Amino acid sequence: MRALAIAATGMSAQQTNVEVIANNIANISTTGFKRARAEFTDLLYQAERARGVPNQDGAEPVPEGALVGLGVRTIGIRNLHIQGELSQTSNPLDVAINGHGWFEVTSPNGETLYTRAGSFNRSSTGQLVTADGYTVNPAMTLPTNASSIVINESGQVYAQLSNQTAPQLIGQFQLATFANDSGLEPLGDNLYRETPASGQPVEGVAGDVGFGAITQGYLESSNVDPVKEITNLIQAQRAYEMNSKVIQAADEMSKIVSTGIR
Repeated sequence: MRALAIAATGMSAQQTNVEVIANNIANISTTGFKRARAEFTDLLYQAERARGVPNQDGAEPVPEGALVGLGVRTIGIRNLHIQGELSQTSNPLDVAINGHGWFEVTSPNGETLYTRAGSFNRSSTGQLVTADGYTVNPAMTLPTNASSIVINESGQVYAQLSNQTAPQLIGQFQLATFANDSGLEPLGDNLYRETPASGQPVEGVAGDVGFGAITQGYLESSNVDPVKEITNLIQAQRAYEMNSKVIQAADEMSKIVSTGIR
């Protein structure tokens, strides 16, 4: 029976849907996390009776025909790059992008990666790095004798030194935007990589046209909505159960046929 195979594709699709929702819920407190959504498409249709073809010579074309769908498949898992709420931390090295843009960081192998998680730290040499030790691009070294660090909305980093009256400019954050943020490849650890689908990065500074502003002492929270995720989870569970009922019904029908043949 085709119903068995069709319902099996539905169960597989809803299993993927539940896995995506579970990952969203697991990262509800992850800084800069962007929720994902599973997207599906119907499979090929098997024509039992062609439409638009006359049933016999001289007759009008068949208006509808009979096409039986063969199920569903996962076409993609889209990361929804919607702005998350800004949460105050009061840590001077925590920065958030309010608007479009990505921080650029350099991995140990020299690759440029991108992140929205601005929870930066000072390394043993004074360099500004991520929680995993990736260097912020462009590299900035904070003086060890700085009494305070000030980062303005343009991403300029100033250090107040004890022996100077005016703050000293250390550097400036560089941001990047992409034509298609959803095309970026998520790598884990709040990092993304450029792909042909995302397009090449357009670099600039915070506050320029097309770039968001930088806010010091804040972090961008996950954009996961717990109420929406629980609702989606219930819907996926019900859909999975309905597909399993179809398999049970098709199995019982096949038993009736086999019993009748005997």
